[in-house]
Amino acid sequence: MVDTPGGFIHKPAAMTQPVLPLQTPALAFALLIIGTTLGIAGTDLVLPAIPDLPGALGSSQAMAQLVLAAFVAGGCIGLVLYGELGAHFDQRNLLVLSFVAYALISLACTLAPSLPVLVGLRFGQGLTGSAAAVFAPGMIRAMFSEARAVRAIGLMASVESLVPALAPVIGVWLLLAFGWKSSFNVTGGLSLVVAVLVGLLRHRLPAPDPTRGAGSYLRLAVSPVFLRYALSQAFTLGGLLIFVFGAPAMITRGLGGTLNDFIIMQVTGITLFIIGSNVAGRLADRFGAERMILFGTFLSASGLLALVTYGLIGGTDPLALAILFVPVNLGLGLRGPPGFFRAILASNGDDARGAALVLVAILMTTATGTAVAAPFVTLGIAPLAGIAATVSCGSLLCLLALPKLAD
Repeated sequence: MVDTPGGFIHKPAAMTQPVLPLQTPALAFALLIIGTTLGIAGTDLVLPAIPDLPGALGSSQAMAQLVLAAFVAGGCIGLVLYGELGAHFDQRNLLVLSFVAYALISLACTLAPSLPVLVGLRFGQGLTGSAAAVFAPGMIRAMFSEARAVRAIGLMASVESLVPALAPVIGVWLLLAFGWKSSFNVTGGLSLVVAVLVGLLRHRLPAPDPTRGAGSYLRLAVSPVFLRYALSQAFTLGGLLIFVFGAPAMITRGLGGTLNDFIIMQVTGITLFIIGSNVAGRLADRFGAERMILFGTFLSASGLLALVTYGLIGGTDPLALAILFVPVNLGLGLRGPPGFFRAILASNGDDARGAALVLVAILMTTATGTAVAAPFVTLGIAPLAGIAATVSCGSLLCLLALPKLAD
């Protein structure tokens, strides 16, 4: 990689890519942030309307929950699909088509005559909304030097971390003011605007070279260097999310606390994550990416182990819970951006497939761990934290056992 005033020269193997003008990255990066945010908001913006859907469309509350599950299932398949398509076709064109499809399906959700139909549409919504998450890391890699790319990924992660906190609040306002269809109208309308902007400004986005037959998911899945970064990223983030997903029930039913205690824990954690992810690039530039990945991983796992210890000695104070959760978030913030970027580098130019596999690994780790922890979430801190810590410590094992990228 060669650092230049306008960015860095893309390095899949020995190939090079022209450096983009200095003014290009800011606008292109903004479009990528908006695109990935819209994909994430597809779940959180709709969340407040779920309890009202059975009354509006008939059927049961269990069927209404499938509105969320279908979106996630479609998203998983979409990640793999766009990873493959992005290796063969111009990713800028795919990005425009995905936003158009996402917008149209979002608007079609408002016309659903029943919950089963809405569930099917939500699967399609998740399927079409995954492109930006797959293509953004490779495009960021092509726009910036390594140090700047890590900072850009950190900024993107900071924005994305705010979506689960802010989107449900906006969703409640939309629900109360305009009804359950409003969140789909907003998502569809914004997606159409982004599709038009990306279409008009597509020349400002980089076009990573298609790998076509040169790469494959199998090649990445058996690469120990790629697995080092992909799995360690998935296990660190997965461990945190497993604890977060189980925390509301654990706090209210296991500790006798309230949802306000959960909100305090989340706000504190997200704040530290944002701080960590925004200084990660500078720290990685100063101390080395590998050191920051290892340190952040250790810090995050240590925080979960501290929660296990606190639970085992009978601790139940929600404030102590929030304090002990801080290093879990800070550690992820410090290792997340350089870790994800190194995973993209380890894909050897197969950026779309590499990003897709990392994201799928995160989703699968989180889903599996959440299912395993489900029977124990009301039993206090130790069982939930123990499962989360076991997953997080797996990240350390990956870093110790698997080879790293050559400098």
